Parts: sequence; C-alpha cells; structure tokens
Amino acid sequence: QVQLVESGGDLVQPGGSLRLSCADSALDFYAIGWFRQAPGKEHEKVSCIGSSDSSTYYADSVKGRFTISKDIRKRMVYLHMNSLKVEDTAVYYCATYGNCAPDTVERHWGQGTQVTVSS
Repeated sequence: QVQLVESGGDLVQPGGSLRLSCADSALDFYAIGWFRQAPGKEHEKVSCIGSSDSSTYYADSVKGRFTISKDIRKRMVYLHMNSLKVEDTAVYYCATYGNCAPDTVERHWGQGTQVTVSS
C-alpha cells in the first residue's frame, strides 16, 4: 500500500523560501512529484522526479524557483521553493506518477500541506 505524508507547509512572505517534505513508501517503484490546488484555480502539476533516472519536470510557473530532490536512504522527497509569490498559495500534494511526462496523471497522493504566501 502506497503511503505519502507531506509536511512543511507554512505562512511565508513574498520572496521567502520553504521546503516541503514527503515521506514516501513507494520511492522505488514510481516517479514522485508534487501538484497544487488553490481555490478557484485548476489543479497544477508542479514538479516530478523519476524513479530510476532522476529525470525532472517543472511547470513553467515554477522553473528556476523550485527544485525537487529525493533521499532514497531516508525515503523522502523534497520540494525546495524559493522566491515565493502570492500566486504560489495553494495546498500542495505529494503524488506518484508512472513517469514525469507533463501529461501524466497522479496515481496516489497524500493529504496535502498548506502553503500561504502573504505579506
């Protein structure tokens, strides 16, 4: 059974940084990534990292600001978020994917963690 548990969401000022963490029981079998959902906005796949080759995907809206990484030994996946903007405010979900192609959909996801960017 796949279990994904997110943490690290917080209230941060514009321009600030956060690191989201995901404890991932399926790290060996799936590509892992993050998507976000904000009220009144469409679901957005933010980032993904491959299971075997560590290839990565980033949405255009976060390229150059967000970095995804994983620690296989600790079975953790991280989303490092820098230069945060008000429009990054959303619930962020850790999720599994078959691969990191832009159009792949989530197979499993966690309960989410709230990120609020506000002054």
